[in-house]
Amino acid sequence: MVIQSNMSPKSIVNVWGDTADVFKKYKVPLTKQSIETVVQNELLSSLLQELNSVVGSSTATCIEGG
Repeated sequence: MVIQSNMSPKSIVNVWGDTADVFKKYKVPLTKQSIETVVQNELLSSLLQELNSVVGSSTATCIEGG
């Protein structure tokens, strides 16, 4: 996955503008803090999956470690 929990919502939206709607849906503020610090654990996985779906990335498109 391209978008990961250690990235900030603000930087993600700066690169992938289409993700703004997903953050709005999950009521996540566009801050400089990492996603993992502003989103509850039970929502984190589904949020990341939806964000990566919007940008066209999945676990199948990335190789572990690079």
